[in-house]
Amino acid sequence: MDMEKVHILDHPLLQHKLSILRDENTGVKDFREVVSEIATLMCYEAPATCPGGGGDQNSHHHRQIQNHRRQKAGHCPRSAGRLGMVDGILTLIPSAKVGHIGLYRDPDTLEPVEYYCKMPNDIAEREVIILDPMLATGGSASAAIQFIKNYEVKNIKLMNIIAAPEGIQRVHHDHPDVDIYCAALDEKLNDHGYIVPGLGDAGDRIFGTK
Repeated sequence: MDMEKVHILDHPLLQHKLSILRDENTGVKDFREVVSEIATLMCYEAPATCPGGGGDQNSHHHRQIQNHRRQKAGHCPRSAGRLGMVDGILTLIPSAKVGHIGLYRDPDTLEPVEYYCKMPNDIAEREVIILDPMLATGGSASAAIQFIKNYEVKNIKLMNIIAAPEGIQRVHHDHPDVDIYCAALDEKLNDHGYIVPGLGDAGDRIFGTK
């Protein structure tokens, strides 16, 4: 598996918070809050590995570049279950605009089905980060990336809390130009397309729907 475009953000604080999400006894309130906190930490950590993120991280010039990039950022949660990451990102980048891509995974085919898509008018001028807690089969993520590319966006990144090798392979195959940021790369998918060990269905645990 080609890992050139995969960035695993293994900061100890991120890993600690991820362990809370993996705990089946973590309730809805705490799960939702920790997802938001992880998103903030990932957004803070990711620029160091982004193109243009090198050099002295504390220099005035570097801070000017990062501030400009943040002002031109756009974020796209892939569906309602991914909205848990948005508040965490907006905590760090309050000027970012938010587009929405509504997709769900067909339980039989495991392929994505679109039900909603709404983007800011100037999306083509922005650096877009697609947010999705779980990168499982990669089908929905790949479709979301293609939707964004249809708006002529040139700079797209995918941010996941947990990824599976199968999802990374699918995204890399379909979109080799897109960088993937995750806090953990788990072992595999099970027969139902869920990440193992994973943390369950992120959307259900965020909203308490199961």
